[in-house]
Amino acid sequence: MSAAPSRAPVVAAVVVTFDRRELLDEALTALGAQTRPPDRIVVVDNASRDGTAAMVRDRFPGVELRELPRNVGGAGGFGAGMALALSGEADVLWLLDDDTVPEPGALRALLDARDRAAEPPVLVASRVVWTDGRDHPMNTPRAKPCASAAETEAARAAGCVPIRSASFVSVLVDAAAVRERGLPVADYFLWNDDFEFTTRLLRGRRGLLCPDSVVVHKTRAFGGTETDPGDRFFYEVRNKIWLFTGSRGLAPPERVLYAGSTVRRWARTFAASDDRAVLRRALARGVRAGVFSRPRPTEALLRDVGVEPPSSYRTSR
Repeated sequence: MSAAPSRAPVVAAVVVTFDRRELLDEALTALGAQTRPPDRIVVVDNASRDGTAAMVRDRFPGVELRELPRNVGGAGGFGAGMALALSGEADVLWLLDDDTVPEPGALRALLDARDRAAEPPVLVASRVVWTDGRDHPMNTPRAKPCASAAETEAARAAGCVPIRSASFVSVLVDAAAVRERGLPVADYFLWNDDFEFTTRLLRGRRGLLCPDSVVVHKTRAFGGTETDPGDRFFYEVRNKIWLFTGSRGLAPPERVLYAGSTVRRWARTFAASDDRAVLRRALARGVRAGVFSRPRPTEALLRDVGVEPPSSYRTSR
């Protein structure tokens, strides 16, 4: 007697949005046009003021929409969205920003790569391009440093590349791993939340970049993370200090490696800035906050906005 076919995984897409109604419309339309559509779509609206929620209710009635009472940033939004997705049926979570437009075969390619892998990966990330088709330098998955020859060959056999981190632009993550290792740290608000979350999920485990899964990241301009951030540099500095001093995601040698990379990137940011005084003030504030404070527990922040963390869930901190 032949073995019964394995059950197809239940995919819950999680999209976080804030005041980008037109982009979200395009992103949700692309989700509905997937050759293998997600089984559920959870949209977290971070208290948008541009009619986003009304647009979702009108044009996408099948979407599970949660309107938050205040903006908790990308970190809090994805924490809330994952909690909501995990409270229902979900085997894998497909995490996407609201300015991410997946090509029609993006989800199927992620699932196929997951199936082809000799060892089930904790996450599979998409190739991210800009509107003109060039590989986007922002929020691209980081190749895994010092990956073994065996791991590299196993990834290549699945048509992929081993990675150490990924972003929320488009990444498929194992729901059981999220339950075990925790949600994103919501208090990051923005920047580095996806890096901390994915390195924590991936520590001691395997992640893949799937070039066949392509998404368009519709940022205003083509550029990397060193593009002049202005006052928002505060979050980059504070969150990196929190990450290097408190996260379980990085082993000690990795902390040294990524801290050195961070300092070099900050130097490029200052060199390219048109207003270094703003960056200096943001740097000073970020250092003070990073050294003298700790992130608020994610569970407490989510409950403040009316979202209950899922059961059978380990704290992220």
